[in-house]
Amino acid sequence: MGAQKKGASRVSEDPDELTRVPLQAILLADSFATTFRPITLERPKVLLPLVNVPMINYTLAWLESAGVEEVFVFCCAHSKQVIHYLESTEWFSQPNFSVQTIESHNSVSAGDALRFVYERNVIHGDFVLISGDTVSNMSLTQALQEHKDRKKKDSNAVMTMVIKRSKPSVITRQSRLGTDELFMAIDPSTKQLLYYEDKSDNLKGVMYLDKLLLGDNTSLSLHNDKQDCYIDICSPEVLSLFTDNFDYQHLRRHFVKGLLLDDIMGYKIFTHEIHSSYAARIDNFRSYDTVSKDIIQRWTYPLVPDVMFFGSSVTKLERQVMYRASGQSCSAHIDPFSVIGEGTKVGNNTSISHSVIGKGCTIGSNISIEGSYVWDNVIIEDGCKLSHAIVCDGVVMKSGSVLQPGVVLSFKVVIGPQFVVPSYSKVSLFQQPTTLDSDEELEYADSGIVEAPSVDGPMDNSNGEITSEIKTERWPTSQLGAGGVGYIWSLSDGGHDEEWRHSVAPITAEKLAELTDAMDDDLELAPDGSILPPSGDLKLDSNDSEDDDSNVFRDDSIDFEKEVEATFLRAVHENIKVDNVILEINSLRLSYNKVTADCAGALFYSVMKLAQESKPNTASELLQHICNVITRWKKLLKYYLADIDEEIEVILRFEEMCLESAKEFSPLFTKILCHLYDQEIIQEDAILRWDDEKRDADESDKVFVKQAEKFIQWLREAPEEDDDEEEEGDE
Repeated sequence: MGAQKKGASRVSEDPDELTRVPLQAILLADSFATTFRPITLERPKVLLPLVNVPMINYTLAWLESAGVEEVFVFCCAHSKQVIHYLESTEWFSQPNFSVQTIESHNSVSAGDALRFVYERNVIHGDFVLISGDTVSNMSLTQALQEHKDRKKKDSNAVMTMVIKRSKPSVITRQSRLGTDELFMAIDPSTKQLLYYEDKSDNLKGVMYLDKLLLGDNTSLSLHNDKQDCYIDICSPEVLSLFTDNFDYQHLRRHFVKGLLLDDIMGYKIFTHEIHSSYAARIDNFRSYDTVSKDIIQRWTYPLVPDVMFFGSSVTKLERQVMYRASGQSCSAHIDPFSVIGEGTKVGNNTSISHSVIGKGCTIGSNISIEGSYVWDNVIIEDGCKLSHAIVCDGVVMKSGSVLQPGVVLSFKVVIGPQFVVPSYSKVSLFQQPTTLDSDEELEYADSGIVEAPSVDGPMDNSNGEITSEIKTERWPTSQLGAGGVGYIWSLSDGGHDEEWRHSVAPITAEKLAELTDAMDDDLELAPDGSILPPSGDLKLDSNDSEDDDSNVFRDDSIDFEKEVEATFLRAVHENIKVDNVILEINSLRLSYNKVTADCAGALFYSVMKLAQESKPNTASELLQHICNVITRWKKLLKYYLADIDEEIEVILRFEEMCLESAKEFSPLFTKILCHLYDQEIIQEDAILRWDDEKRDADESDKVFVKQAEKFIQWLREAPEEDDDEEEEGDE
């Protein structure tokens, strides 16, 4: 490994000397968690396929692009698999990018891992700390410079955490990644982190801020709308802090909170918030689903299937965002936002929608695959149905079998003919472990075993400890159907009430409605009728200036519109029912404390932006596409247009689009307005009142009123003509 002698890792304070120290990274290839069981009993999470590419490749590709020069990959559980995989790739031979592995079989936590790395004395300066299940395309330049500048002024500034806004759903109390609310207190001027609390660690949801913390900081911003990206820029002292305190096991729960509470040493943690860049950690099955969709929809560019294929076959991006391995063809119906791997064969009358299919799969005829992840060498016989499920390598589904939403089939499981696997079931060749020590528990061993043991008995983990009894008996045929092979694991203590939180299956309308009803009891109404946040939610610091407040509200509006647009696009791409979309948008409205008119304007903008993406050749083609999209989403738009004020908001928003972001709509303004009127989305009274309000406006604000002058005149005269006809009829 070429480790230097002790004492040789002192970093010079000279700026020129600093530039000569290569930027290093520690990549933890062990999650020290059990959230991906039963899959991770047999394969480490960092090697699980993410859109047909092992996760660790995304992390390494980002580190290389971000300017990191040396990466130390820490391997523990299934370490041999990780090392053998990296040796088989080109990562060990990249110019100007060194990847080395550090193997340990006695580390049961992230704290143990960092202590082990410290003993190897391989870190010589500032380093990036990241786990191998993280996807990002952010630039490190600014965050790294901020960290270095702070360190020059204050030697106690040892860590910078990357964060990103991710407003949790006011209904589910979790982010789109399936993670619980995160409470943070940040000094808005220095960006110093002062408080950190994960709701999963605080089941009561109550924050207790030390009086000294409030007294020592004249300005304090409280947040429950931030996402921890788990990308940290650290000074070398961080490793020694883990060595000095063996109570530090978990990176956040112990180390971060420990430093924040330690008044003696005075070490400080700061934050760097990213806005337009992408960063997310795959912490559970829901975040696996979310990040997969983000990759397919190209939010992670350039880390997308057709650009970085990591040594696999070249994947082509086809029309309507569908990816297919080069040279691969099939006669099945494949919807947009799907990926088909190399060598996969698909039969006739099979429908694949918003799914990822791996390499070498054999998929029969008359099959429906929706929102699912089918890995490599899977056999699915005729007439099967898969809905929002994960199917690992080598699985066999006999004819007519069904996977209900949320099912996970681990490696080489066999499902019998016509058998229906119930929602949220997890099936494995391994029997369910009898005990789970904690969420930092080391996962099953890497003892060279990838398949299930051939004899009954205990299996050692890489500590040499007995973790549980693992057997390979077959279930009775009544359990998995005739010829079925595998164990159905029992649900967690919370049963279906908790499984939905971390599943690849969408949250059902019934569950959202149930949560909404429960939430209504906690909401309070302000004197003006607006909704106050539930007790215990965080509010802006009272010391913020009016200018700061206006900036926050302005940012809130932008973020709200982005969230509505993202929700709408998911509805389009995943064929989500309108009623479910309304529930999601209503939760955003409550979360951002917006009114219905805000929803109407944001939704109309999203609908029109979708129409704009068609890129037609002529104005008539554009008009036709706009009319089609408006008609398709008529019910959704009308839901938020209950009165004239909301309809006028849509017209005003349309004007803004024509003048700013979508000028190609300008010549079509009147025709589109007519279509909105014909579809009864915008009523006559709203158009006439819009005209009246524009009469005293500047000429520059009358552009579209004048363009629609004849149409408005027709609206004003039409009632008179109708009255004349009625009078003639009476005579």
